[in-house]
Amino acid sequence: MTRIFLFGAGGRMGRSIAAVAAARDDVEIVIETPEIYVDFSAPDALEEHLAAAIAAGKPILVGTTGLTPEHHQAIDAAAAKVAVLQAANTSLGVAVLRVLVEQAARLLGPDWDAEILEMHHRDKLDTPSGTALLLGASVGKGRGADGPTDLNHFDRMQEGPHAREPGGVYYASLRGGTVAGEHVVIFAGDGERIELGHRADSRTIFAKGAIKAALWLKDRPAGRYTMADVLGL
Repeated sequence: MTRIFLFGAGGRMGRSIAAVAAARDDVEIVIETPEIYVDFSAPDALEEHLAAAIAAGKPILVGTTGLTPEHHQAIDAAAAKVAVLQAANTSLGVAVLRVLVEQAARLLGPDWDAEILEMHHRDKLDTPSGTALLLGASVGKGRGADGPTDLNHFDRMQEGPHAREPGGVYYASLRGGTVAGEHVVIFAGDGERIELGHRADSRTIFAKGAIKAALWLKDRPAGRYTMADVLGL
């Protein structure tokens, strides 16, 4: 039985993870002596939660979205001491989608326009979503972009119609209802287009992915990991 301490237990994802854990016989949510920390809380609390994992010498899965470059620097620093898996989306399907998007971007090149459409429930605050930014980073990686591939900079985000920057990645965000998450990456060429997408019917898929990732992370050495590592991609 793997013991998990859950930051953000009262939130949507926290409740979903607790429900999935309760139906399993190999994990349990605890309030003391955890073997791994899982954080689905808020960006402002991230550094405190990383410090708790470091103090305990235990790995931590960070699923919190809306992170800044400073937050990623804090994650890098923590990963020098403990195992850290940071994922804006813990869906196994999205992890596979990132690989497909990267391959498509590499094969098509920058002459094909890249547009990313995402929709979430009415209460989601960050735009574009963390997953949309990850997919944008996959486009950049496939095109051979330099620099970090886990972040896509907002200087490539435009609101409304604008002249397209060659090689740019652009986003459209929709909010409404109870949508768990939808993402479509559109590669548009002259006279044709390719669409790669993922639709989540419920948060349960993210919770299941988070628990799978936590169990995988449990005995890993210090370092920074992704969902792609969990699946061996």
